[in-house]
Amino acid sequence: MNIARGVLAILWLSLAFPVAADEGLDRAIRQYRETLLQASPGELYVLMGEELFREKRGPKNASLEACDLGLGPGVVKGAAARMPRYFADSDKVEDLESRLRTCMTAVQGIAAAPIADFQKLASYVAAESNGLKLAPPMSHPKEIEAYRLGEVLFHRRAGSHDFACSTCHTLQGKRIRLQRLTNLVDPEDARQGITTWPAYRPVVGDVQTMQQWIGTCLYQARYPQVRFASEATIALQVYMGQPATGGVIATPGVKR
Repeated sequence: MNIARGVLAILWLSLAFPVAADEGLDRAIRQYRETLLQASPGELYVLMGEELFREKRGPKNASLEACDLGLGPGVVKGAAARMPRYFADSDKVEDLESRLRTCMTAVQGIAAAPIADFQKLASYVAAESNGLKLAPPMSHPKEIEAYRLGEVLFHRRAGSHDFACSTCHTLQGKRIRLQRLTNLVDPEDARQGITTWPAYRPVVGDVQTMQQWIGTCLYQARYPQVRFASEATIALQVYMGQPATGGVIATPGVKR
């Protein structure tokens, strides 16, 4: 509560002292996030995700422990740090959520699963890469193709408001309400922003995945609703992941 009052006070002072207030607001928000991280609901999602990963489910009564996340069947440690990437068995470039969906279908026989399952599973798998550097590969022709598609989509204006991802996410030191916008083409900024998903979002009271963040962002830009784990959302992640390469993974993060 004291932190919230401090943020409001700084917001009022910003009318008279914009630069100092902006710096103070950043400090208050960092303190708020650090406080939430100490008892983040995201940790519960990690535990539930691990349990769900090992649970035998679906028509095949199998767990996801046979899932190949890119480093071999059953290898979870470090897998998320190497995504998105090309997978030969699906002949596609897949991100974490779409790869989990592929495994659920192939290994467990589950054709469709609720979003909540992906929130938990992605939280667990991503957390198994904590402390490792993001290193998505960029060698297979389909990875390069996805990067080029993602670059076009990132900069393409569309929708009723003629927005692009780049409209907001190539700016430095800008905000939407209290939220400082991440400059996703700046490596230092991108490394801090991309590597903390999945993340707990107090504004919705839930842990959300990168897929959900992209969907929400496109919705706010007045785009048509994007399909979960679509080719477009994966291509955007491939493009955004390259400037973020080398960033240390620290999930679940805390966002707005």
